[in-house]
This record gives sequence, C-alpha cells and structure tokens, in this order.
Amino acid sequence: MFVCHGNICRSPMAEFVFKKMVADKGVNDEFYICSAATSSEEIGNGVYPPAVYELKRNSVPVDDNKQAVRVTRDDYQSYDMIIVMEQYNIRNLGAVAGFDPDNKIWKLLDFENPHAVEQCAGDDISDPWYHGNFSKTFKEIERGCKGLLEYLGY
Repeated sequence: MFVCHGNICRSPMAEFVFKKMVADKGVNDEFYICSAATSSEEIGNGVYPPAVYELKRNSVPVDDNKQAVRVTRDDYQSYDMIIVMEQYNIRNLGAVAGFDPDNKIWKLLDFENPHAVEQCAGDDISDPWYHGNFSKTFKEIERGCKGLLEYLGY
C-alpha cells in the first residue's frame, strides 16, 4: 500500500506506476497494490487532474474511478508493506497503525538504491501540491518504484 497525505497526488501516482511496472514484468498476480491517505481532507475525491495528466503523458494507465480513501488499522494488518511518500506520513500513519510494531512502514525512496536499503532513511518524495512540478514528482516516484521492484526480486 502506498500512502501520502491526501491520496490524490503522490500515492495514487505511485500506485499506478507500480501497477504498470509489475504488469510489464508479467507478475501482477503476485501483488495487491493500492493507495490511501493519512488525512481525511480529500476522502472521496478523484486523483488530482495534473497528476492524471502526468501519468498519462508517461503512458501509465489510470483508473478514472480511483477515489481517495483513508488508511486504517486493518490496512496495516492486511498489507506486507506500507510505503509512504515522506517523513510526515510516517508520524501520521503511526498514530493509525500503532507506530509500526511489525516494521512494515517504508519510505518510497528507501528503495532508490535497492542494494543499500535502509528502512525510513530515504529522501522524501516532493509534494507537487505545493510546488506544481508533477514531472519532478513522477520521476522521483518512478525511481523509487523501480528500486522497490528490484528490491523485491523482480
């Protein structure tokens, strides 16, 4: 599960990028990939249009029915990995999940170098909601997802 603050930009971008990568490798049946928010502000809203544009510009399929949802304690129990976009998400997710008793929480850029992974030590994915550069954020997400896939042995 990919997680960011509102689930309308970064985490759905990561969800769709990673789904495409595993489909391209022919291993999508080995994964259940989704995304969620740590906040409730955007619940029910669709993916932010500039994020959709950037994904489509990079030939990444987008589920037009995707709506923001909030991560729950049950989600923490259900997923093997909870991958956040920034340090701020870890703190907020910790309040929901009980502060990661099973060491499931990672930052996406922990995987930027899949041969030297250190949990929750990677850089933050920049937030395009504030800087408006969705291309920059896409490239960061793509690097993290490539590294994650390699880290997982694909």
